Amino acid sequence: MPRRPIDITVSDLSGKRALVTGASDGIGLGLATRLAAAGAEVLLPVRNPGKGAAAIATIRQRHRNANVSLRELDLSSLASVAALGEALREEGRPIHILVNNAGVMTPPDRQRTADGFELQFGTNHLGHFALVGHLLPLLRAGRARVTSQLSVAANRNAINWDDLNWERSYHGFRAYSQSKIAFGLFGLELARRSQAKGWGITSNLSHPGVAPTSLLAARPEVGRDQDTNGVRLIRVLSARGIVVGTVQTAQLPALYAATSPDAKSGRFYGPSGLGHMGGPPGEQKLFSRLRSATDAQRVWRVSEELTKVSFPNG
Repeated sequence: MPRRPIDITVSDLSGKRALVTGASDGIGLGLATRLAAAGAEVLLPVRNPGKGAAAIATIRQRHRNANVSLRELDLSSLASVAALGEALREEGRPIHILVNNAGVMTPPDRQRTADGFELQFGTNHLGHFALVGHLLPLLRAGRARVTSQLSVAANRNAINWDDLNWERSYHGFRAYSQSKIAFGLFGLELARRSQAKGWGITSNLSHPGVAPTSLLAARPEVGRDQDTNGVRLIRVLSARGIVVGTVQTAQLPALYAATSPDAKSGRFYGPSGLGHMGGPPGEQKLFSRLRSATDAQRVWRVSEELTKVSFPNG
């Protein structure tokens, strides 16, 4: 039986400037397309210019008058993150929507970022932490909505506080979980600090459920030459409409969190179907690993120390 279409309505975003990381394919491309279709000016910061150009072409094929452009960004390099922040601050235009969507998942062997961090922790969390820090004046000027994309993996394992960079022993999935737990704690702490300090930023979290995205597919750049067994199974289930979602439905929680007037700061949005793996987007309870404000403050302090990016006190 074909699955019933699931979608949400996005209000008019004319005059808004949006930035979506990881927008060259998959969920990120879908998000950028929907934001552009609603009238937003959408920036696509990409590591691979060829993939970025293809993404721009895809968006304009669907929406001829879309206002979309590329910027250069490698989240695994703090110098690249700082360069993008400086370039956008020089442009001086407020940012109204930031979707922190990019990520890498479970390289089979431990890899390091340009700054020596374990790749997943450095890219998924520290890179985005630094990006928000560098863009803070523009986000404050736009009274921005910042949506940080997590994963169901943030409901498993824990932060390896004694070995954040997994130098003593590496476990790909546990390191991935850590990166998403830390990232979620950061997003919630951003919401608390924005409220306390009057930054005017709405910060919330989303997760796509389970869907056949590119994260678990063959990715030679992270040392994975073949699709994983997991993504093969997810593709079969998705095609048959069994429990999990599709690439199209997987983008909806972040889209809702980033655009809906009903989406609130400090809240968590994901699929509302069985096991939160698929279905229409809705608010859900925070994963247990995300509930400690003490852990969130610790993540914030450690992230400032590691990235050398400091947020203002007021």
